[in-house]
Amino acid sequence: MRKLKVLVVDDVVDMAETIANDLQQVGFDTEVAGGGASALERFAGDPADVVITDLRMKEVDGMDVLEGVRRADPTVPVVIMTAFGDVQSAVEAMQRGAYHYVTKPFELETLRRLVERAGRERALSRENAQLRRTLRESLSAHRLIGQSAPLRQLRALIERVASAGTPVLITGETGTGKEMVAMAIHADGPRADKPFVAVNCAALPEPLLESELFGHARGAFTGAVQSRRGLFLEAHEGTLFLDEVGDLPLALQGKLLRVLQSGEVRPVGSETARNVDTRCIAATHKDLTALVEKGLFREDLFFRLDVLRVPVPPLRERVEDIPLLVEHFLRRSLERSPRSALAGLEPAALDHLAEYGWPGNVRQLENLIERLVVTAAAPLARLDEVKAALRPAREADPIAPLLRTLPTLAELETQYIDAVLRKVGGSKAKAADILGIDLSTLYRRDKRS
Repeated sequence: MRKLKVLVVDDVVDMAETIANDLQQVGFDTEVAGGGASALERFAGDPADVVITDLRMKEVDGMDVLEGVRRADPTVPVVIMTAFGDVQSAVEAMQRGAYHYVTKPFELETLRRLVERAGRERALSRENAQLRRTLRESLSAHRLIGQSAPLRQLRALIERVASAGTPVLITGETGTGKEMVAMAIHADGPRADKPFVAVNCAALPEPLLESELFGHARGAFTGAVQSRRGLFLEAHEGTLFLDEVGDLPLALQGKLLRVLQSGEVRPVGSETARNVDTRCIAATHKDLTALVEKGLFREDLFFRLDVLRVPVPPLRERVEDIPLLVEHFLRRSLERSPRSALAGLEPAALDHLAEYGWPGNVRQLENLIERLVVTAAAPLARLDEVKAALRPAREADPIAPLLRTLPTLAELETQYIDAVLRKVGGSKAKAADILGIDLSTLYRRDKRS
């Protein structure tokens, strides 16, 4: 592991060397500069991790050293050494960005502890910077592929939306890449170095989703053996992406609205609210306006989320992008399956992809390439192979299992209604919408049972 380098600056060279020797004994790599001008020259050629400088020096003083170091790298801690009578100047230096100051005379051990702490924070700062670079690279890997007019318009809209701090509603069919659009908005905005946290509102039952979003206190419910922060707090100062927000239960819609309005999150089972600064990006493939009219989505939450709308075009409206997408997915898939024989698609196969309707959009195309990479026997996939890979698997006859048990029509109705209720997490309103019946029918059914 690399030693942290400390530059000690003092026009009294004996003093600087005494400090440097002491720091060397505890594992630092040190360098001495006999004045401010020499220090800035050395720092420009070989930057240090921590700088210790005397405040009062001829010509180029400690304040000049501080400003020069901060111009070169504002993350480098600068410790000011000063006489007791110059404490006010040292305080001014801290206001201008100095890490800390020590007054002469001081114990070398005091300075050593201060430099050790500054060194740890410097190392942590560098580690965080590396993590932020990694995050940016990860987000950039999810950039939208293509050069069609609809995609260029989408990119331009993302650029305009990214800098705002207001909620965003991303709309589009299933498989169009709404989460990638959300990631692009986050990556292009001022919160890019902060967390991007995603949750699928349709994937979890209501009690679990509430805990996932808002957190819970220890003992709030059976199994809550320890407290949980929740995703809003996980995404503090960053972005929370709510995928399939149209499936959010009505009870949670009200709680989400309160968080968006007040900026406060109250975990389940807790009486204490916590402030949170989280940008909310929501996405849905459903018509939220129609859900509002049916009473399945709160109108006030809809208006709160629909501040900036970003529609994502389906793949059939950007077929010019298909060759680039095929190349991108093929390259990624071959990284996972390097022994595959596949190197590309025949021109006729690519032409067929441009004519296809793509009900599953970009996700379907990605899955197609994955399938071809695994099954290919030759370098170029033929038209008939592509057609076969696009053909959906034949679904099993849903009636066949029933013929083995032969339930009555009433029993079958009960089983189906119960199954739908389980699927929607017990929401009678959603179940009634799916079943095509009046909500009161389900309530009367409960009373009969």
